[in-house]
Amino acid sequence: MDNVSTVRIFTLSGINETMNYRFTIFSLTLLYYCLILFFNISLVTIIIQDENLHEPMYILLCSFCINALYGTTGFYPKFLLDLLSSSQEISYEGCLLQAFIMYSSACCELSVLAVMAYDRYLAICRPLHYHSLMSKRRLSQLVCFSWLTPFCIFSVNVLLTSRLKLCGSNLQKLFCVNWIIVKLACSEADTFSNSVVAYVTIFIYVFHGFFIVWTYMHLTRTCVRSKDDRVKFMQTCVPHLISLITFIVAMIFDLMYMRFGSTDLPQSLQNFISIEFLLIPPLMNPLIYGFKLTKIRNRILYIVHVGRK
Repeated sequence: MDNVSTVRIFTLSGINETMNYRFTIFSLTLLYYCLILFFNISLVTIIIQDENLHEPMYILLCSFCINALYGTTGFYPKFLLDLLSSSQEISYEGCLLQAFIMYSSACCELSVLAVMAYDRYLAICRPLHYHSLMSKRRLSQLVCFSWLTPFCIFSVNVLLTSRLKLCGSNLQKLFCVNWIIVKLACSEADTFSNSVVAYVTIFIYVFHGFFIVWTYMHLTRTCVRSKDDRVKFMQTCVPHLISLITFIVAMIFDLMYMRFGSTDLPQSLQNFISIEFLLIPPLMNPLIYGFKLTKIRNRILYIVHVGRK
């Protein structure tokens, strides 16, 4: 087939400037990845084992942490191997798979954040109807929505990309990105379908953002009227807001730089911008929720207390 890529290996050249310090970076990255695994797995385990935490808010938090594990596993193991390797290469199929994992995870995170905002809206603004509106069936549907939507969207993205004939194999990144692969296409006319799907994806997740803003407008208006609601807002919504703002800022930096950024910036700064959403949220989120949510904090303190005995 004439429209199938003849490129079978990609070179990840974003790592080149860090090779002089690769053993130091390897050690720090391995430690950091182990911390991400430890805190997210610990939180997931606590929620699964404690029946008192089998509530919508905590189940959504569990889904949030599982997604963090999914997304970071798409980057850190390969990056650690690249630091120890003399050549930073990835197969064509492996590159498409990594691109799928990275950005389906990012979009899944925004979907989960939108569902968490909806859950808080029902709990605070419509408490009398909360259990009927957030039933086990509805919760299951929302969790499936938050995972299946990005999976379906990025399956289409990757399928369209796999049909392109490429005229280059060098990626100026630490990892594979679908849009960067598309830019290697021999003909811009062939990328029209990719652009359409990309804009549809942006529209869908901008809508997610507007939905979250809408829920917080109602939450803020409700909490102003009641002291009890303000306490509930500070305890359960503030961690969500911090997670949301951190994630959106990281993704906007990455997307804006990928589309409009200058190559004159130092490679190390380019690398930090591109992996910011893999550095800060995966470690920060379980720490914030673990310390801020009373039930989880009490459960952690109980486990620590029992462990000392």
